[in-house]
Amino acid sequence: MNRVVSGTAARIVKRLPVLIMSVFLLSACGWFGGKKEQVEVPAELVDFQQVLDVKRIWRINIGKGNSNQGISLAPAFDSGRVFAADYRGNILAVDAETGKQQWRAKTKLPISAGPSAAEGLVLVGTLEGTVHALDGTSGAQRWQARVSSEVLSTPVLHDNVVIVRCIDGRVFGLDRNSGDRLWIFDQAVPRLTLRGNSTPLARAGIVYIGYDGGQVVALRAEDGSEIWNEPLVAPQGRSELERLVDFDGRMALVASDLYVANYKSTLLAVAANNGNRLWFKDVGSATGVVVDRLRLALSDNDGSLWLLDRRSGATLWKQDMLEFRGLTRPAIYGNYVVVGDMEGYLHWFDIETGNLVARSKTDKDGLASAPLSVGTTLYVLANNGDLVAYRAGAAI
Repeated sequence: MNRVVSGTAARIVKRLPVLIMSVFLLSACGWFGGKKEQVEVPAELVDFQQVLDVKRIWRINIGKGNSNQGISLAPAFDSGRVFAADYRGNILAVDAETGKQQWRAKTKLPISAGPSAAEGLVLVGTLEGTVHALDGTSGAQRWQARVSSEVLSTPVLHDNVVIVRCIDGRVFGLDRNSGDRLWIFDQAVPRLTLRGNSTPLARAGIVYIGYDGGQVVALRAEDGSEIWNEPLVAPQGRSELERLVDFDGRMALVASDLYVANYKSTLLAVAANNGNRLWFKDVGSATGVVVDRLRLALSDNDGSLWLLDRRSGATLWKQDMLEFRGLTRPAIYGNYVVVGDMEGYLHWFDIETGNLVARSKTDKDGLASAPLSVGTTLYVLANNGDLVAYRAGAAI
């Protein structure tokens, strides 16, 4: 059934936001079942022989980094520039090679999503339910648009349409040049969900949206019409907490295969044209997946790092040495899988063997988001607002 509705018919659905970390700790508080359990202790870092030379090539501070409101801002790359934002409204563009600032916009907006950058446009969303488009060359504001609620997932530009997912379950299609509303898709969300939303994934005129009730939806970017809507994970359990099945992590698409992971227990490959399951694996992730031509990497909720065959889901290796260290989504950087942790370390693993080959410290306050791998450079945004670029060279 087509669920595109007009702006006047739209109704804001209130929801109860829950921080991911709060969900992880509830079992230790004994709220559901009366029995207190010990909070898991992060694994200590082990000594090892570093065999990969990792060098920091530049560092620049963008402002205050992330807040404590459950947002996750991440750097973006476009046309030789890296863009980053903080929750107080600073948006920065730097030369990707040198780290030299090209422009800084002090918007004073409560930025909660983004930035994304494509085709000369930089997009951010806010806690106030607005979307802002800036010129990628100068930082000048092009337009702003009002949507129905907080924006916690990065706005995406595709086929001249800006796609925005809101916390109330609505997806907006906005005109690239003006920000005018083109369409709205409305999908109900559960009352209790994790705080955060999966970023829309767009390819070949189709937009894929992961929902908090365990569904993935495919929409036409042009008009928001529904192509398919599949309940991939069914809520189970007596309490609302047990029934959480959010798709909040980053999705990935290779050829005709779509990869999605729900926070709780399931990783799936589905056919992008109809949502049919191709395979599934009992691995949950709140941060999502990253893929290359043949492999898929993810960090699960216990802090294990996985590398899988993306065609079958078969495990190539699993690394448990970083358990309960609050891992980011990993990045694939050449022949390495790189993941950040809550203490600001980057851990570099050989993609073939799963062996730890390097470790680098970015910031003691932790990392704001997954590393961004572009060519021979890895970009990282730390929670203190530092944007840092690394390169890995020959073996030591």
